[in-house]
Amino acid sequence: MSPDGLSTPELPETFDVLVHPAQALSGELRAQPSKNYTTRYLLAAALAEGETRVVGIASSEDAGAMLRCLEDWGAGVTLVGDDAVIRGFGAVPRTGVTLNPGNAGAVARFLMGVAALTQDTTFVTDYPDSLGKRPQGDLLAALERLGARVSSNGGRLPLTISGPVQGGTVEVGAEKSSQYASALIFLGPLLPRGLDLRLTGQIKSHAPLRQTLDTLSAFGVRFSASEDLSRISIPGGQKYGAGRVSVPGDYPGSAAILAAAALLPGEVRLGNLRENDLQGEREAVAVLRQMGADIVREGDTLIVRGGQPLNAVTRDGDGFTDAVQALTAAAALAGGETTWENVSTLRLKECDRISDTRRELERLGIHATETADSLSITGTGKIAGGVTADGHGDHRMIMLLTLLGLRADAPIRITGAHHIRKSYPLFFRHLEALGARFEYLPTDVY
Repeated sequence: MSPDGLSTPELPETFDVLVHPAQALSGELRAQPSKNYTTRYLLAAALAEGETRVVGIASSEDAGAMLRCLEDWGAGVTLVGDDAVIRGFGAVPRTGVTLNPGNAGAVARFLMGVAALTQDTTFVTDYPDSLGKRPQGDLLAALERLGARVSSNGGRLPLTISGPVQGGTVEVGAEKSSQYASALIFLGPLLPRGLDLRLTGQIKSHAPLRQTLDTLSAFGVRFSASEDLSRISIPGGQKYGAGRVSVPGDYPGSAAILAAAALLPGEVRLGNLRENDLQGEREAVAVLRQMGADIVREGDTLIVRGGQPLNAVTRDGDGFTDAVQALTAAAALAGGETTWENVSTLRLKECDRISDTRRELERLGIHATETADSLSITGTGKIAGGVTADGHGDHRMIMLLTLLGLRADAPIRITGAHHIRKSYPLFFRHLEALGARFEYLPTDVY
């Protein structure tokens, strides 16, 4: 049984999924734990001296990658039910270690910042065509300005980082990713001189930065930040405090469940979603309501009464980038043209989530256009289906295509659907519990 009581027969290691059209979705689910908070809490727990219990961690590949790397660095890890008990290494991770974060970009970047506490930490990946192509240069340059020694493959993995660094004032670009700044924020409290961090350029994704700062607060670390987060000051010589923290529900993955529920008749109740959460993807609820979805809140539970006509919207998507593809499924079936503006960072994910999404939508007969930093979708009342769509090795793309398959007239096959495990291993099982039907087709290619 899974943590929420679902029977979960083992799926093939690698598989395509055949999504059958659904007539309705109904039932009650508990939102999976937040991927973003899980990785942050686990890292902070390892940076503490002593034992921390992280309650209700995500079971995603990203969480697994963080746990594996922390163990390699010398943390003690014990899994107790849905919790992780971490015996931290404080400010002294092991030296001379090779870390493989798989395809977890945020995990890799957070650990790169902390690597400045070590000597000769090397980062490699089993995904050279995905994480191996993602740029790390802005973060590496900031670490070098602090005094770290860095060697890399043109600012990409594989790379090696050596400290020690003392701290001080440093700038880092914030236009490509907020993860560079988060990496330095995790490092800052443990430096003798602390960190005066200045973010340059247009800051992308404020919400993940606030989640990082919220994590510092949860572990007793002091800091100050300007309202726009362009300057963050962290006194040095601090310690992360061991203790007990609980992971909130995951809004990015839940956006896909909420969008699916809005697209089909029925009533879906989704619990474990705090109203005052700092996750930017919480805004997906407001976007769906703006499109015409019937969503009401009862405490930490959202209730969706689906099947209402949806209308197009134009929104700045920078604050909820990890929900854009799920919301694109709603846009594809809404009346009019929806545009997601200011989403250039989507091009630097597991795939190019602007161009690759446009191509997959067109494969399904849905008109879409793009600019350098926007994606526009013209809604259609009919998706024929009967095609094979490319999941692009991207969990968010797989979610989008699955939602479209539920509303198609004929089944849609999605390649590489096992990559859903990166963030939401129970995604298909949760939808099955609501009435969806899938076939899992083993493949020989990972």
